[in-house]
Amino acid sequence: MAAETSHIERIASRTAQIGGGISVDRVLPVRQHRRIGAWCFLDHAGPARFAPGGGMLVEAHPHIGLQTFTWLIEGEALHRDSLGNEQVLRPGQVNLMTAGIGISHTEESLPDQQVLHAAQLWIALPPGKQEMPPAFDHYPDLPRWSEAGIDFTLLAGSCAGRTAPTRVYSRLVGLDLRCQDAAALRMALEPGFEHGLLVLEGAVLVDGERFGVNELAYFSTGRVEVGLALEAGTRLLLIGGEPPTDEITIWWNFVGSKEAIAQAQRDWEARSERFGSVKGYENRRLVAPPVPW
Repeated sequence: MAAETSHIERIASRTAQIGGGISVDRVLPVRQHRRIGAWCFLDHAGPARFAPGGGMLVEAHPHIGLQTFTWLIEGEALHRDSLGNEQVLRPGQVNLMTAGIGISHTEESLPDQQVLHAAQLWIALPPGKQEMPPAFDHYPDLPRWSEAGIDFTLLAGSCAGRTAPTRVYSRLVGLDLRCQDAAALRMALEPGFEHGLLVLEGAVLVDGERFGVNELAYFSTGRVEVGLALEAGTRLLLIGGEPPTDEITIWWNFVGSKEAIAQAQRDWEARSERFGSVKGYENRRLVAPPVPW
């Protein structure tokens, strides 16, 4: 059956750095898959350890045409944005910022923290939503359940008869899976979605093929289930969605057409009111590199 024999593609991460010298493992975008559904960016940050007062510090920077989606596993972080929002993010919570036509924000570890472990994702906004007004939402409570020795947290979309409260604009799914002891199950999938399964901790057999930390198993549409055998102490992130049909460019912190991105770059450098300012960071702003076209 297709569910058992369809090809599983292995995608390895590459190392990048974010503010504060924190190393991350970048999984999306890659040459073979610019997006998985509407998910167009995925960084696995940490677990990173640092002295008090150190840690992540990403100074003011802009976004357009996307939603930033932060899933915190360990540590605490502070979000500030040009709408005036200030929100501490704690483990098991999601921050979701909708850039739309334009927003700027900062991200930093709290001064007393000594660890950071998180997944940072972007969702490309669909046509008709790319120029919507910006917004910010915080989700401290998400659907959680256990099955076959595995704890599930639904981050986005619907799964197992449950629906996450996170406000998204495309058909997609985001799911965290973790276990203390070794566990196995066959998990149902939405056959109209393509999926990516990233190992955050431990290791997993995906239909018999082993994947370790920061390796992603990609499978295309048509798969109705997948067999998972998790080693003790494993944590996984599943993302998926309908394959996109629109064409976009992903460059620096922007998603959209080349024309829209070039205009956003000019507006940011000109300190346009389009992106506002983050209180306390008026003169601590990342510089947009020149567009390459």
